[in-house]
Amino acid sequence: MPIHVLLVDALNLIRRVDAAQREGLGGKMGSSAVESCVQSLRRALKECSPTHALCVFEGHGKSFRSELYPSYKTGRPPMPEDLECSLPAIREGFLGEGVKSVGLEAWEADDVIATLACKVESRGGEAVILSTDKIFLQLLSALVRVRDHFGKRDLDEGHVLSRFGVRPHQLADLLALAGDPTNSIPGVPGVGMKTAAKLLREFQSLENILAHAPALGNRLGQAIARHEEEALLFQGLLRPKRDLDLGLNLQSFRFPPKGEPLPQKAGAV
Repeated sequence: MPIHVLLVDALNLIRRVDAAQREGLGGKMGSSAVESCVQSLRRALKECSPTHALCVFEGHGKSFRSELYPSYKTGRPPMPEDLECSLPAIREGFLGEGVKSVGLEAWEADDVIATLACKVESRGGEAVILSTDKIFLQLLSALVRVRDHFGKRDLDEGHVLSRFGVRPHQLADLLALAGDPTNSIPGVPGVGMKTAAKLLREFQSLENILAHAPALGNRLGQAIARHEEEALLFQGLLRPKRDLDLGLNLQSFRFPPKGEPLPQKAGAV
């Protein structure tokens, strides 16, 4: 049977479900929040029919990105305390559906998911990343898909071209130039999304843009040349790691086929 791996960006799923419930409850956490998250995962499993599935959480501790750039993600609102307290119950609920959870110390879920997707791809398997985080779009390939679970659609290269004006592999370069407010990355002053996309269509990569910046002979070229070091730093922050030593065995998160009983013991790995 061909390998078909579902990689769930766990907090992306959980916080989207939680936010939708709070909207109708005046900002309060819904009494059925845990079950709603489990039901959402259950729907994803039904729609994607994976042979293997894993929910990936953020690892505890400061990541290398925060070490390199202290302002990284500082603008994000903290997770509501009541939701954070519910995470163990949610993980237990996920395991009850036959899906284990993992989080690696000091590593973001993005890096773990990207590494797993690329490892699956290298073995000829298919990986589906369940997330609305645009960072994953740069991983798109014939064997790696990104699924918008809430929009019930797969996001392909056409989506990236239409939304951003560049190809998937150029996304980190685009955001390094234009900025990414979600991650508190300012980009190069004076460079917006349209300008960055136009430059990438002409020069193909951030490195080529930086090499030609002095020859542009205008304020734009001067600004890019002045901020070369920051642009390269931002590019590195926006590219998920794809080669982590995870110490995970694919068989350890095989999803039970139809007819096989789900695990009864609660817990997570």
